[in-house]
Amino acid sequence: MEKEFKRTLVTAALPYANGPVHIGHLAGVYVPADIYVRYLRLKGRPVLFIGGSDEHGVPVTIRARKEGCTVQDVVDRYHGIIKKSFEDFGVSFDVYSRTTSDIHHKFAADFFRKLYDDGKFIMQTSEQFYDEQTGHFLTDRNIKGECPRCHADGAYGDQCEKCGSTLSPDELINPYNAETGNPLVKKETTHWYLPLDKDQEWLEKWILEEHKEWRPNVYGQCKSWLDGGLRPRAVTRDLDWGIPVPVEGAEGKVLYVWFDAPIGYISNTKELCDAHPELGSWQTWWQDDTTRMIHFIGKDNIVFHCIVFPAMLHAHGDYILPDNVPSNEFLNLEGDKISTSRNYAVWLNEYLEEMPGKQDVLRYVLTANAPETKDNDFSWKDFQARNNNELVAIFGNFINRAMKLTEKYFEGKVPACGELSEYDRTTLSEFATVKENVEKLLEEFKFRDAQKEAMELARIGNKYLAETEPWKVAKTDMGRVATILNLSLQISANLAIAFEPFLPFSAAKLRGMLGMESFEWDSLGRTDLLEEGHALGESVLLFEKIEDETIQFQLDKLEEVRRLNAEAAKAEAAKNWKPEPVAGNIPFDDFLKLDIRVATVLSCENVKKSDKLLKFSLDDGTGTPRTILSGIAQHYPDPSVLVGRQVLFVANLAPRMIKGIESQGMILSAENWDGSLAVTGLEHEVKPGSKVC
Repeated sequence: MEKEFKRTLVTAALPYANGPVHIGHLAGVYVPADIYVRYLRLKGRPVLFIGGSDEHGVPVTIRARKEGCTVQDVVDRYHGIIKKSFEDFGVSFDVYSRTTSDIHHKFAADFFRKLYDDGKFIMQTSEQFYDEQTGHFLTDRNIKGECPRCHADGAYGDQCEKCGSTLSPDELINPYNAETGNPLVKKETTHWYLPLDKDQEWLEKWILEEHKEWRPNVYGQCKSWLDGGLRPRAVTRDLDWGIPVPVEGAEGKVLYVWFDAPIGYISNTKELCDAHPELGSWQTWWQDDTTRMIHFIGKDNIVFHCIVFPAMLHAHGDYILPDNVPSNEFLNLEGDKISTSRNYAVWLNEYLEEMPGKQDVLRYVLTANAPETKDNDFSWKDFQARNNNELVAIFGNFINRAMKLTEKYFEGKVPACGELSEYDRTTLSEFATVKENVEKLLEEFKFRDAQKEAMELARIGNKYLAETEPWKVAKTDMGRVATILNLSLQISANLAIAFEPFLPFSAAKLRGMLGMESFEWDSLGRTDLLEEGHALGESVLLFEKIEDETIQFQLDKLEEVRRLNAEAAKAEAAKNWKPEPVAGNIPFDDFLKLDIRVATVLSCENVKKSDKLLKFSLDDGTGTPRTILSGIAQHYPDPSVLVGRQVLFVANLAPRMIKGIESQGMILSAENWDGSLAVTGLEHEVKPGSKVC
């Protein structure tokens, strides 16, 4: 028997206050969470929507050092930016607080202390990477080194961004402090750990047997972790920014950010309920088993919200566990991975400034491209196409024509609905199930399909007006026109309800145009939402066409970011470059076997059907041109620049056939720090055939 819930508690992942929110965050967490909450409110269900900024951990300390200010300055600034961006974008949190609040500090410390007093932690001593020059232990993300898989320098202690391998700091070759470049040593430190291995059995039953309805990506990642066997996880760390560990002898240690951040959901609920007693006590929302808890997160937080946080709540003993965790995958940007550290993103605060009044366009596109089952891509051209071809040409066009025709023929008042034609009945039957369909999809957290189903209602209305052609019928039958426009306005009113969760600004604007004072989800699908004679409001355009220059501006911004990142990557690689170790010694007589000569390039051209090879014709002093093939084509896009140059080549290398051409030697090239090749030459010109000695 399915459990009956009296209320729903919805949480959205706490964004780090070390930078603004970007479209990846919105698509992964905040837009789907807001859609769901708005839907529940329309349904009349008791719901709280909890959010807040995560202001502890290493990322904010790194940002502070980079900007030369205090950590508090950083979190204050970005908390303000994030909170205002959410408000302006219409993310309808009931509370948006922060983990630096006094309420949270006390609540998180008390939570730790209860588990500590109950003997739920173990202590372990381990060796961790330490920077002797700064006097700090380092996190995985603050450690860099050479990737053991692809050997790229600059791989992080948790991942190589070049080859995508998941790493641990111990695997890095020559690890160093990512911020200072200082070499690292291993040093012992003692911390408290949550023994997740003891939770293995009940977590397997709770997740793998009782929550098979979770999304495949969530269920699969949890199963992978459980199959691999859970291990104790540290809940404290050595850091001077965070919530001090409330235990004697723990000086210099704070609660690990992954431990304190999810407790922020609870402390923020307490803050809200303390300020608004009419909502009930925070305990009702967190400790009453008739409350349904839903976590909206990105896929990088699945393990924390499905395994670690439930283990914390279970260890405490007084809390309910989440009923569902509808996590999305990642959203890419123009084919590349969104990166906060590389500034490669569409930032919400900048979007709101550069695209005023277009919150719903972004909400629509992000939902249409929601990475619900796999990673997806956002492109500005698709953004423009969906706005112009769907929101403007279908949704907006239908509403505009229905309003304008009603103004023209019936003085802006809802006309009477006469006898229905067969086509009218067919049209009505097409959207009779819209409420049931959209509702079912929303209940299953299929927001992309739910919005598509709601948009189908606009397509039905647009098609209905286009095929009934009331502007032509008006010449002969105004009664028929009245019926057509009455039904069109009823569809419009349905759209105002159906799109409230998805496009709240446009839905509100549409309700104003239709003069709808009340609207409820249960009214969706009805054809009597607007009474005969009801006066409509002023007609305005719901959506505007987005021009090419607006899109090009955004594309140019991203291209400039790419350029700056490429320059920064080159500078970083040049700074950290070290020559390869010298090969083992060889006898002098072996060296004397090489006959290295000077030649002048007579001609140089690409080899057909090869991206790598160049064909050199050389004057080697013998009077007969020498042909040599060299795999350096990608380093010389215009090989003609080499003509007339003097190069060094190995003259006594055995000839070999390549692509049907006999190559009579080897051109000598030098490999630079960035992998580029340059042919070797001379300071002064000498006679072709001169020997190098």
